[in-house]
Amino acid sequence: MTRFSVAVVLGAWLLGTAAFAQAQAPTPPPAAAVPPPQTQAPLRMAFLDLQRIAAESAEGKVASGKVQELTKKKTGELADKTKALQANQEKMKAGGAVLNEAARAQTQRDIDRLTVEIDRFQEDANAEVQQLQQELQGEFQEKLRPVVDAVVKELAIGLLFSAGDAGAIYVDPSLDITGEVIKRFDSGKYAAAAKPAAPATAKPAAPATAKPAAPSTAKPAPPAVPPATPPAKP
Repeated sequence: MTRFSVAVVLGAWLLGTAAFAQAQAPTPPPAAAVPPPQTQAPLRMAFLDLQRIAAESAEGKVASGKVQELTKKKTGELADKTKALQANQEKMKAGGAVLNEAARAQTQRDIDRLTVEIDRFQEDANAEVQQLQQELQGEFQEKLRPVVDAVVKELAIGLLFSAGDAGAIYVDPSLDITGEVIKRFDSGKYAAAAKPAAPATAKPAAPATAKPAAPSTAKPAPPAVPPATPPAKP
C-alpha cells in the first residue's frame, strides 16, 4: 500500500470516528425560559382627619360637652369671686373718707384676700379642665383605635396618614376614610372590642396606655377659663 493510500484510509477512519462520537454525545437540554418579573401591587394609602372625628362623632361630642360643662362651671365661679372683689374695691373707693380706720383696714384685707383667691382659683380651674381633657382624649383614642384597625384591614390599607399632621397640600377625596370611620364609630359595633368585660370575680383591668399614631391633635383644645381682670387697687 502506498503512502497516499494509507493517508486516505487513516483520514477516513478519523472522520468516521469523530462522526460516531458526535452522534453518541448527549444533546444538551434547551435553556429554561426566565419568567418575566412580577409587578408588585402599589401600596394603598389613605388619610384620616382626627379633628373631624372628634368634632362630628357622637363620642367626640359627648367628650366635648363634658369639657364645656366644666369650663362653664369654673367660669361662673370665677365671675362670682370677681364681683365680690369689685364690690370691695368700690366700697373702698366710695367710702374711703367715711369709713373709719378699722373698716378701711378690713376692706383692704378683703380685697387682698380675694385677689389671691382669684389668682389661685384660675390656676386650679385651668389645671382641672386640662386634666379632664387629657382623660377624655385617652378614652376617646382607646375607643377609636379598633374602629380604625378594622377599616384599615378591610380596605387593605398599607399606609395611613393623619390629615392634620401629614402636611399635604392636596389630598384626593377618594383617599379620605374619615366619613367611613365616623359612621362605624357611631354604630357602636366595636365598643365591646375596645373595652372587653372583665370576669365577675376579677378586678377590672386598667385601661391600656397605648394610643394610636394619631398625634395629640385628635381633639381641639377646650377654651381655658378666662382670666379675671379686677380693677386697679385704689
